[in-house]
Amino acid sequence: MYETGTALGVRAFHVMPGMPPPEGERHSHDYRLDVVVRREDLDERGMVVDLDLLEQALRDAAAQVDGADLDRIQPAEAEAVTVELFARWLHGQLAAALARQPGLTLAVRVWESPTAFGGYTAPV
Repeated sequence: MYETGTALGVRAFHVMPGMPPPEGERHSHDYRLDVVVRREDLDERGMVVDLDLLEQALRDAAAQVDGADLDRIQPAEAEAVTVELFARWLHGQLAAALARQPGLTLAVRVWESPTAFGGYTAPV
């Protein structure tokens, strides 16, 4: 399995209702967004995916949340945006941009600290 990936940092805000401060109050995290695209075989150009396309898709998605409150991406059924839900949302944004590429699997990790992350992996 071949892989290509990239990463980007954003600062965003959220609240975890019912938790003691600081988590229970609006606070920010400097998130690191890591994305990895996997494919069994390389395409005709010898690539998993065009890295420029992947980087632009990540920048476009990050621009929607950078400096913003994550409630803008909160699913209706969720109490708050966790790193797992953030990763699932980011996967959806990137999958839409990569949809014309056959056979891809996309793994997303959203790091809220140097040691803690949530992730989501699924086919594109």
